[in-house]
Parts: sequence; structure tokens; C-alpha cells
Amino acid sequence: MAAAGTLLLNLSPAPRGRSQQSNAPKRKLQSPHGNPPLKRKRKASVNTFKKCATEADSREKGNSSQKSLPKKHLTHNRNESQKSKPFIKTSSLFKNNPDIPEIHRKAVQQVQENVFTTESFSELELHPHLISTINTVLKINSMTSVQKQTIPVLLQGKDALVRSQTGSGKTLAYGIPLVQSLQGMESKIQRSDGPYALILVPTRELALQSFDTMQKLLKPFAWIVPGVLMGGEKRKSEKARLRKGINILISTPGRLVDHIKSTECIHFRRTQWLIIDEADRILDLGFEKDIAVILNALNAERDTRQNVLLSATLTEGVTRLADISLNDPISISIADEIQNGLKPASQTDRPASSSSNRMDQENFAVPEKLKQYVVMVPSKLRLVVLAAFILEKCKFEKHHKMIIFFSSCEQVEFYYELLLKVLSGGLESKQPEHSSVSSAHLEFLRLHGNMDQEERTEVFQEFLKSKTGILLCTDVAARGLDLPQVMWIVQYNAPASPAEYIHRIGRTARIGCHGNSLLVLAPSEAEYVSLLASHKINVSEIKMEKVLSSLMKDDRFKVHRPGRKKSCGTDPQEVRERATVLQTKFENHVHSSEGTVRWAKKALQSFLCAYTTYPRNLKHIFHIKSLHLGHVAKSFGLRDAPQNLTALPTAGSKKKTKGRPKSIRCDSSCVIAAANSVSHAIKALIT
Repeated sequence: MAAAGTLLLNLSPAPRGRSQQSNAPKRKLQSPHGNPPLKRKRKASVNTFKKCATEADSREKGNSSQKSLPKKHLTHNRNESQKSKPFIKTSSLFKNNPDIPEIHRKAVQQVQENVFTTESFSELELHPHLISTINTVLKINSMTSVQKQTIPVLLQGKDALVRSQTGSGKTLAYGIPLVQSLQGMESKIQRSDGPYALILVPTRELALQSFDTMQKLLKPFAWIVPGVLMGGEKRKSEKARLRKGINILISTPGRLVDHIKSTECIHFRRTQWLIIDEADRILDLGFEKDIAVILNALNAERDTRQNVLLSATLTEGVTRLADISLNDPISISIADEIQNGLKPASQTDRPASSSSNRMDQENFAVPEKLKQYVVMVPSKLRLVVLAAFILEKCKFEKHHKMIIFFSSCEQVEFYYELLLKVLSGGLESKQPEHSSVSSAHLEFLRLHGNMDQEERTEVFQEFLKSKTGILLCTDVAARGLDLPQVMWIVQYNAPASPAEYIHRIGRTARIGCHGNSLLVLAPSEAEYVSLLASHKINVSEIKMEKVLSSLMKDDRFKVHRPGRKKSCGTDPQEVRERATVLQTKFENHVHSSEGTVRWAKKALQSFLCAYTTYPRNLKHIFHIKSLHLGHVAKSFGLRDAPQNLTALPTAGSKKKTKGRPKSIRCDSSCVIAAANSVSHAIKALIT
């Protein structure tokens, strides 16, 4: 209590008699907590006593409860006028974070490709109906650089190894000469003839997209029938289509091998074309053995054919695949700094003997109109920074279309539900009616390898046709997909290689359009920026505070205090308060039930498992011992670091793989081997 109160208490009559009152001045005055006594400057007179007693009596009724429960009542009185202030449980959000390092890197000249040329398709010796279809149906009038160099080579019947940046038009580069060749055959193609061309692609979504493109090109030539085979579809219906006949067969490698082994009616007696699109990704997904089975099946039935390999990156595996599948190919590389024309692949330097060719593999062409950014974010703040960025770009600014990449299926599922419920669900209902952003609705979609094929196809088509939306996905959507109007690519988990980085950002700024990308890194991962610069990839830094300041545009995160003046501009303290309010909303949702807490732990475990799969040459940047488990847990809406991660099953652990390894950085969940290898590291983090 106050000093006056203490004085009053000690001068008041003792309840047990006058003897105690007479002895009081002889004893030292003690505070209730045993602290040193308060010094009295002067002796209290009777008048002073009466005055203090009168004031005390006037407060007696209001303060009687303070004497019995002082702390609780004082807290209640202090906050009684601030009922609108939210209860903040995450006050440490901006405390004990690692310092964000300065990014020191040399500016590099990025490898650029001239995407468009002035030449039109009418300058090529193509069927008039095919040219008309390209101009009217596909609405394309001029060729891209890769099309200009590739189409004449393929029309001559030569094998080709094509390397060009993502979004440069490689599908039409092989599709147009393929259709021109098949429609001009002397004996008209019959559906029952079976496959004349085989197109292999790494993912189901790319198979659907390639099938759609071939259907459009074949509109004037209805007797040529395209078809698609892919995992997730019913084998019985696919076998029925194969019996009827498919002339241009588009397939994923795994499903085609299944049919080679189990479907009697499939044959390759008339197959004249083999096209392997996104060859590097096919090898990354572990399809090398399947490719060998397919090549053996083709060679067993026909000796000669035209072969084409296409890729945005030229890896050692692609070079090895080219050696076994191509026959005296022409190497086509569009980047000006790498190669400016055509030359026989036999004249190119091999990686084993030439450092210049090794440099060719390491430098990647980037779309000219793509702006690349990086933001350094401590682990505790990753979730609120991601949410603030989504709100800024997809709600407060133009309603942009965005793709966010994660390293595992469990993270995609968890963040999809969390962002949907908090950003597009619970918060939307509390938006003030007068707010200018209340009409903007956030549409979230998800795409990963553990989803049923029917759902995957539905999501892919929905995002393809929509003008706005946020797609949360794994690397299943990182290759070859042409998703129009995507303005932002966010890499929430850093890719395992610069090549993968290039493929992810290639989903935007396609065919000469504008686009942007954002890479989210922890302070301990800052050296990744220098790694990208060594591959001639330039990224500009965005400050975390700038991203979080977008929360000032939304009063749903405002901390209401009576008498507080309206802030002018961006007040750093208020930005932190609003970020804390948003983090609290995420945590409240996660801890609203045992089920959501369990999901958060599964997602956290899958992130840690994925973190251990970075290649050895990146371990000095991405090492699990550099993570603070409690801080990382905050980014999953958990208030504390969980203690039993290694005992938790993962969402996709029941899903079986048929003999081929699946990269955890792509589609699969934490496999048992990865979980065992990371368990000791997790225990070390906890302790």
C-alpha cells in the first residue's frame, strides 16, 4: 500500500488493548513484506491522523477488496477502462531474436534471354491450317527465341537438346513440328495405329497442360488423337483408351511403366518421336530407372526415331540422359552469354574435362521482366511476416495472384487451414463495415503430391482460370506449368539448389510478362544470397519492418487504448503491437483444440525433416543445429517448443512408394529414415 496507508495502519489503535499501542513507538516500523522501514520526516499530529482517517473512510468501501486481493483488484482497476484491449500472450515476439545481418554481395550481370523475335510462324514451311490455329486459337503471332531456333531443326528430322529459361515457349517449340510432321505423312494416320509420338513429363499437372496444348494444335487435324496417362487415374479406363488407340501419347514415366508391364495392347511399333520435357525434373523425382525401362521398350520395337530433350537447366543427369537417348543431337541454348547459335552437341565441352562447361551448368537465364527480392526474418516472426505480405499484395494493393512454395505436404495442409481460417475466415467476419478492404476476399488453394488426383486436377483448373488467389504448394507445381497472371512467387522454404530456385520463380514473368519473387530466409541462412549471386542471380532486399508495416492499413489488428492519439505515418511500436495481435490470433486458433495442436506439431516435424535433406554443399547454410526449436515453433502457431516430435506420425506416412525414391523437398512426407536421422538433432534442440 501507499506510505500514507502504512502510516495509518501503524497509528491506528491496536485491537487487543492499550498496552500494545503504548509499546508501538518503541518497536521499529516493519513493512508487510519485511523490507526496510519507511522513514517518517515528521511526527504525525492528531489533526493529521483525523485528516488521513477521513480520507481513508471515504475510500473504505471501494478499497476493502484491495486489502484481501490487492494484485488481482489493482490489475482489474487498471484495465477496467481498456476492455477493448486484446489479451496478448505473445509479448516476447520481438525479444531475443538474432540480429539480422547486412547482406554483402557484389552486383552481378544476370544472364538474359531475348524471349521474343520479330519472325512470325508464317515464315516457316507449315500447313496453313496449323498457322491459322496458332494465330487464332492460341493467339500467338510471333515466335519466341527458343521456337525460332528449335522448330527448323526438328522439321529437318534431327535430334535436339534444348535448353531455355522457364516460360519461354518450349512446349510449342516441339509441339508445332510434331503436328506438322504427323499431319503430312503420306499414309493418313489411323487411330488404331497406336502411338506415333511419346511425350514424357514429370508431373500430372504438366501432363494435363501439355495435353490441352496438343488438343488445340490438333483442331484442324481431327484424325490425329492425343491422349494422357498419369497416376491417380483408373487403369481400367486408361487401358480402354489404349485399345481404341492414341496417336500422341502424353504420360508420366511411372504410369507408363505400369502399362508397359501390365497392359498387353500397348505397343510402340510406329513410334517416330520421343520427347522428354523437363528432363532434369524427371531425374530429380527418381524416374531414372523408369526412363531406362521406357527406352528399352522403344528400342525393342523400333530402331530409329527422332528424340528431343528439353530443360531449363543442364545438369549432369540430363547430360548423361542425352548421351544414352539422343543420336548426334543439335544443342540449342538461348542465353546470349552461354551460346548464341546452333552447334553439334559433340563439339560442346563435357563437364568432366572443361571448367567452362561447368560454368554453363551453374549460370541460369532469368526472365528479363522478373524482379527478385529477399527478406530476412527471424524464425519467430516468419508467420506474421508471411500473413502481412499476403494481405499487402492480395488485399490492400491490387488483388494479385500468388504462389507460395513449401518444403513438405504437411506444411501445405497446415498453413492452408491456418491462413484460411484466420485471414480469410475468422478475421473477415470482424472487419468493420466502413473499412475499404472489407470487400476484398482472400481465396486460398492448395496443391501437393498426397492429394487425390481428382482433387489435384480440380485445384489446378480452378487456379488456372481464376484471376486472383493464393496457391500453397510443394515443388509439384514448380516445373513447366503455365499459370497465367501470377504476379508473385513466395519461397517460404528456400529451395535445395539454385536450379530449383530458377524453376520456382519461372511460374511468373512468363512469355515476356512482368512478375516478382520473394525469398524468405532466416538470419542464419543469409549466405544463400551470396550463393545465388555466384550463379549470376541478383536479389534485392526488402526489410522485414516494411512488410509488417502493411498491418497499419487494417484496424482489425489495432490495440485500442483510451486517450491514445492517432498515429501519423508508421509507428514502429504500434507495428510491433499489431504484429503481436496477429500472432496471438494464430496461436489462439492453433491452441483451440488438441487436433490443431497435433497438426501444427506434424507440420513442424515435417519442416525439420525437410531441413535435414539439404545437400551436403549447403549444410553450412542450412543446418538443423542452427535452428532454435522454440522460435521455429512460433512460426507454426505453437506457444512452446513441443517435447515429443519424434513420436508423431506424419500425414503421408501411410502412402506407399513403388520402388522409386521420392524427394522430401518435393511431394513426400517425412520418410522413416529421415525421421530417425533427425531425431537426435531434435532432442539436442529441445535440451
